[in-house]
Amino acid sequence: MFPDLYDYLYHLAPTGGIPLKGTGIVVALALILSHGWALKNTAKTQAFLKTFPRDYKWGAILLTIGFLWAEFALVNMDMGEFFNMRRIFMMIVAGAYVAVLIYVKEFLAVRALGSLLLLIAGPVLTAAFLQPPASRVLLPILAYIWIIVGMFFIGMPFLMRDWVNWFLAKPQRWTLAVYSGITYGIVLLACAILFY
Repeated sequence: MFPDLYDYLYHLAPTGGIPLKGTGIVVALALILSHGWALKNTAKTQAFLKTFPRDYKWGAILLTIGFLWAEFALVNMDMGEFFNMRRIFMMIVAGAYVAVLIYVKEFLAVRALGSLLLLIAGPVLTAAFLQPPASRVLLPILAYIWIIVGMFFIGMPFLMRDWVNWFLAKPQRWTLAVYSGITYGIVLLACAILFY
């Protein structure tokens, strides 16, 4: 089951993989619903965003999800000439997971979110790879934003705190950010339904 799931997510199966249309709809709905919820529950969302960067509980949850995803990828990926080192890599990742939980408690939630952004971008990029509709670029644009932001979150996690403070400093910035996410989601959903 797990090799089939990996092949499906990363388009390695002979029959194809995760469809562009389904990916577009899921990502679009996630954007619309999350930003819509943030718009309706502004006070709660802003309070959550202020406390999130230093919330160890959220960090542990997100890091665990990232660890399981990384181990899943390591078990199933083609490692070429390094195939005989698969078990060593898996132990290194497991050891790093435990060490980060114990010793890297500062901004753990942001670092874990960054690693998840990097992992999520992979299936989204493979779903859009070499697909005919020109509007497919909406997905890679978003995926590359996730990748860039994810790398900054891992290496410079304090930036999330600074960005949150900047967005919350003026109501207009918050409103623009929320409506931008909703608009992007609507455009992506329309393209997914009509063209993908």
